[in-house]
Amino acid sequence: MSSPLDTRPSSAASTVNVLIVDDQRPFRDAARTVVSVIKGWQVVAEAASGEDAVAAAEATSPAIVLMDINLPGISGIEATRRIVEAAPEIRVILLSTYQADDLPADALTCGAAAYVRKEDLTPRVLRDVAAAS
Repeated sequence: MSSPLDTRPSSAASTVNVLIVDDQRPFRDAARTVVSVIKGWQVVAEAASGEDAVAAAEATSPAIVLMDINLPGISGIEATRRIVEAAPEIRVILLSTYQADDLPADALTCGAAAYVRKEDLTPRVLRDVAAAS
């Protein structure tokens, strides 16, 4: 049986539901486009703040959350911590413009499955990161 993160083509594969969290609409639009070209993946919700991200994750139970680090209200790092604490099966991928070496220290301990620079977010990178998580 395939897992919800299995990205291999299969007629029996379940849909991978994705929550996109970013306070900038243009980036949410770009991320939605990236997700939409991956067969079997769909965006189930979007959020523009950390608090909204936690509520949306609870309401929609996505398999993957694409989470910006810098958000109004609680940070993406704190939102990740809360989401993963409540639902450890959800895989959160942190996103930012930071180089990996410049990430805040708590980004490494918040429970995120991976970190991807925003400019590196492509369908292939997203599939690869999700499969490795």
